[in-house]
Amino acid sequence: MNEEDFKRRTKQLALRVIRLVEALPQSRTADVIGKQLIRSATSVGANYRSACRGKSTADVIAKLSLVEEEADESLYWMELIVEIGLLPLEKLSNLMSENTEILAMTVASIKTLRNKSKIQNLKSKI
Repeated sequence: MNEEDFKRRTKQLALRVIRLVEALPQSRTADVIGKQLIRSATSVGANYRSACRGKSTADVIAKLSLVEEEADESLYWMELIVEIGLLPLEKLSNLMSENTEILAMTVASIKTLRNKSKIQNLKSKI
């Protein structure tokens, strides 16, 4: 998957989450969890875009680590929505799967960049 495709996927995740939060029942709990979910899910795409403009490998890794944290946090809020009964799992399973895929790809990218960085460091010492 290329950079533009991943940007598109992370933006679609944010848009889907926004629509999901708008569909939550009106309650104090739903409002609080909804705000947290919107914040973390929109941050996934924003931080990915920032990572794409990283100044160094270390900078990109640091920014992708934020993507990882926010994607994991988004999954947490979605799990809470299901577990407290705001929405059934069937309504969120597809979105949760997409979020999990984005999280897994981000973790894989971080690992790849760390390995490349280690190899470059070793080569520079030789």
